[in-house]
Amino acid sequence: MAVREALLDLDRDLPGIGERLVGALREAIAQQRIAPGTRLPSSRDLAADLGLSRGVVVAAYEQLTAEGRLVSRRGSGTTVAPAPPPAPAVAGEPVAVPPGRVAPLRPGVPDLGMFPRAAWRRAYERALATAADADLDYTDPAGVPRLRSELASYLGRVRAARAGADGVVVTTGAAQALSLLGRVLAARGLTEVGVEDPGSAGIRGHLLAHGLSLRPVPVDGQGAVVSALGDARAVFVTPAHQFPTGVVLAPGRRAELIDWARRTGGLIIEDDYDAEFRYDRDPVGCLQGVAPDVVALVGSASKALAPGLRRGWLVPPPGWLDAVRKAKSDADMGGSALEQLAFAELLASGGYDRHLRRARRAQRARRDALVAALRTHLPQARISGVAAGLHLVVELPSGTDDRTLAARARAAGLGPLALSELRYGGDGPPGLVLGYAAQTPDELTAAVVVLASQL
Repeated sequence: MAVREALLDLDRDLPGIGERLVGALREAIAQQRIAPGTRLPSSRDLAADLGLSRGVVVAAYEQLTAEGRLVSRRGSGTTVAPAPPPAPAVAGEPVAVPPGRVAPLRPGVPDLGMFPRAAWRRAYERALATAADADLDYTDPAGVPRLRSELASYLGRVRAARAGADGVVVTTGAAQALSLLGRVLAARGLTEVGVEDPGSAGIRGHLLAHGLSLRPVPVDGQGAVVSALGDARAVFVTPAHQFPTGVVLAPGRRAELIDWARRTGGLIIEDDYDAEFRYDRDPVGCLQGVAPDVVALVGSASKALAPGLRRGWLVPPPGWLDAVRKAKSDADMGGSALEQLAFAELLASGGYDRHLRRARRAQRARRDALVAALRTHLPQARISGVAAGLHLVVELPSGTDDRTLAARARAAGLGPLALSELRYGGDGPPGLVLGYAAQTPDELTAAVVVLASQL
């Protein structure tokens, strides 16, 4: 059936035409009145057919692409996505994960298929064409000056950070930033680091591998409990979106943490790992923008673009900068200049911002689909941490063995994390941490059906 015929009932004279166009297309696709694989008219042609502005059609196509119902490729137009596989009918039947795909519900990984290949290629080609001969020499150990300048501007504009280009150190992902800080901490004799509990098991392992001892810092509804820091003189926190709970560090706790650092000479390591993704709340500025003298800001493009790109940054306090730069020089003498120049070009051209806007639309739709599926198939679960980020927490009834459940889910092709595995010293309710960034809404719904069958 032609797309125009599938939209015969669309009343163009009523208000909210954009939302109604999305709804009409969504229904036509769901009922396969527009079959999978059908190439849709260009936005210009459909707008002319329907007597609408082109912007309304473009917005509708973008929304349905974000939901996974349409597929848009440069040079190939926009087509209806292939029909999703049916949800497994047999309890516990594994979900087949194609090679190269991320396991459904695995947190911490973005949709790698959304990587802006065309924009990255243009940025890389322009960087290569405009690079001076001197740019190909050994670079400043802190990174290519142009990228440090673009990052300082971006972090100030988007995260309210306070950093000049000279204060930014480009790193090979957030992992290297932590390695550099770990080396400097150990050299200064500050070997005990507070870590949020619950918190990232990977971060704990990384810090331990660098010879640091860890002190668990409980997390409640207002974030990390500062009074639990004891004799530690460094602390690792995720204040904008605590991992895994999703709690925002409350204003009072922020002030208390900064006061602790200034009073004791301590260092706050702020991991800004997914702060660009927010849906139901206003942006939360980074802690470093309030106290650049005691906060080391760590960030990366791993959640926004792809972990394999290995682009990260570190903004240490001024008193730590020289030692961090020396550690960076010892580590790799500055890294790849061409890739840094390409990332600088992506930032300067607005390509990074455009990608983030597109990714946020997609992730909001996926989050909504996951929440709806959980409420249908796991009604006994308590859902939290949904206002931002790329994961949420499902708190399970008391007595549930979340580690065994997570193991069963992994055997069935899923990738959730057990909440108890993320605790370092404290107790708490059982639960699962579920990621939703890498699958379409329909795939997430099918995954929840399988997850529910494991209980």
